[in-house]
Amino acid sequence: MTPLRQSLLLSAAVAVLTLTATARAAERNVDGIMDNSFLIEEAYNQEAGVVQHIWTGFGSVNRLRGPDEKAWDLTFTQEWPAPSQEHQLSFTAPYSYLKTGEESDHGVGDVLLNYRYQAYFNEETLRAFAPRFSFVLPTGGEDFGDETLGYQVNLPFSTAIGDRWFVHLNAGVTWLPDAGSGDERDLLNGNVGGSVIYAAIRDLHFMAEWIGNWEDDGDDHEFVSVISPGVRKAFNFANDSQLVVGIAAPIGLTNSSPDFGVFLYCSYEHFFRRSK
Repeated sequence: MTPLRQSLLLSAAVAVLTLTATARAAERNVDGIMDNSFLIEEAYNQEAGVVQHIWTGFGSVNRLRGPDEKAWDLTFTQEWPAPSQEHQLSFTAPYSYLKTGEESDHGVGDVLLNYRYQAYFNEETLRAFAPRFSFVLPTGGEDFGDETLGYQVNLPFSTAIGDRWFVHLNAGVTWLPDAGSGDERDLLNGNVGGSVIYAAIRDLHFMAEWIGNWEDDGDDHEFVSVISPGVRKAFNFANDSQLVVGIAAPIGLTNSSPDFGVFLYCSYEHFFRRSK
């Protein structure tokens, strides 16, 4: 083999190895599913031109620590860039069904109107911070709401660790002035939470989430704490849209929490406008 041919073969081998390494680096498992947590808010705003529709269902049972209760809490959320990833507008509309003993009731809850600012985002490490401010609209009435215009602030932080792990942290407060139809006092609720996600492959992730809420019902404070193992699966389509479905099994940790439940998740993202 001539020196020229050896040089050409060596150059070709180096090029193939470089392209393979680049492709592998570009195909990190954490890049497959990013903004699809269940109970924890991730700090990734919608990209320019992409809208996300999210449906969730949380069915819970409480038998061990109180009256025999069964509930279904359904929500629909829609997230829009405004107009870029730096700013995001969204709304969350809840619907609840509650059965206690032989009695049952259902109705729309308080709707949230949300604005979120992408204060920081690193595309390489996927480290992000996106504070959110929300109006809590009194659409739920006396049965499924607090009958007052409220305000909510949440501080979600997200980061990837290597190519297979995510960590997400949340902390926030909800202020409900003159809440309820009784003594009309201000209510201040707090929330914290965190999650660890293992990206087994790009399109299949295993999750462990924990949330804790301090709830003021006007008479005393309750601490609701839930741990929730789950799994999510993504389906990617030729038009760059993505469908993510998931299921989790929330388990109550305190007396004020549901004993156990099931959480169902479905998200669909697609382009409504493509960049020129």
